[in-house]
Amino acid sequence: MNDDFWLQAWRDGNIGFNQAHASASLLKHWPVLQLAKGTQVFVPLAGKSIDMAWLAGQGHRVLGVELSPLAVAQFFDERKLRPEQHASRWGTRHVAGAFELICGNVFGLDPVVLADCAAVYDRAAIVAQPPDQRQRYLAQVYGALPNRCVGLMLAMEYPQREMQGPPFSVDEAEVRRHLEPVWQVGLLERNDILAEEPHFADRGLTRLSSAAYKLVRGVK
Repeated sequence: MNDDFWLQAWRDGNIGFNQAHASASLLKHWPVLQLAKGTQVFVPLAGKSIDMAWLAGQGHRVLGVELSPLAVAQFFDERKLRPEQHASRWGTRHVAGAFELICGNVFGLDPVVLADCAAVYDRAAIVAQPPDQRQRYLAQVYGALPNRCVGLMLAMEYPQREMQGPPFSVDEAEVRRHLEPVWQVGLLERNDILAEEPHFADRGLTRLSSAAYKLVRGVK
């Protein structure tokens, strides 16, 4: 994802990708991970996603990373939270309640900051990465997560030639190519969603599917 594009989208309020309700796929598939309350969940490219509030409502601690300071501020403002702020080498850390949002670049993270994350929820990050950055994203960010980490990844599949992302098309073969064998990848569900997302048809798509994956690092 181009940093300037993302920052400008937030400055312009061009955030139609932001959902008003928690993702139906999150609600359906998260229980498959069987995580205990108190588990820290990493959310890359977090925006001000309401999914983070849902995860906290399940008893989890949320560690998000988000490039836009406007997105971070809006997330806490909308919940009437006043976070403590701490400078760090990864970016400014905003902490309140079950939430910690780092305002910084996801590529600047390392295993130290992610050491306590036993889970990852990737709804927006993978599809935000253009093809020439995707391998770096998966290798560097997922490579920094600890052994035995589990995850839920939500991706989209469509003929890439029909639309310029983001969101970009990421098929199962590519997910497996970049994550296996370090991560086990299991397809949970794939659905045709073009009829439910007519604005993508307006952008020229003839086919659009959603895919949900369960991820497990390093354990069979």
